[in-house]
Amino acid sequence: MPDTAFPLSSAAPLDAKDVARGVSRLLYRQGCAALVEFPLGNGRRADVAGLSQKGQLTLVEIKVSLSDLRGDAKWPEYLDYCDQFYFAVPAGFPLGDFDTPAFLPERAGLIIADRFEAAVVRPAACAPLSAARRKAETLRFARHAAHRLFFHLDPTFEG
Repeated sequence: MPDTAFPLSSAAPLDAKDVARGVSRLLYRQGCAALVEFPLGNGRRADVAGLSQKGQLTLVEIKVSLSDLRGDAKWPEYLDYCDQFYFAVPAGFPLGDFDTPAFLPERAGLIIADRFEAAVVRPAACAPLSAARRKAETLRFARHAAHRLFFHLDPTFEG
């Protein structure tokens, strides 16, 4: 793993919401629309999903504690639902586990984030989705975003 000097720091401990905000800003700067807590076709929910202008889907799994990282056995189920997969952690998080075979360093990228920004410290490999899966997940992304916007505009709607 490259020894990247990450300029961000935070006085207070960061939670997953803080990291999601920084990751979402990074994805936006990369030309992606981002959704937090995005439901996948397999019933799982990605912490952050980004959809690029070319239709590439990036999923990000946020970890803020070593126990959560080491105890999570579900994240490999996300790989079939994205072109790129990243782990995102707050600045100062121990990074050693991400170099082990259990965390697929040849496939999974790594992002370090705070409340305001994020940086890719290891790019993710690209494993293109099939056309059918891409269509299904792109439609899911669009509909989920539209539903969120609708309920933001009309939070009392009970349809």
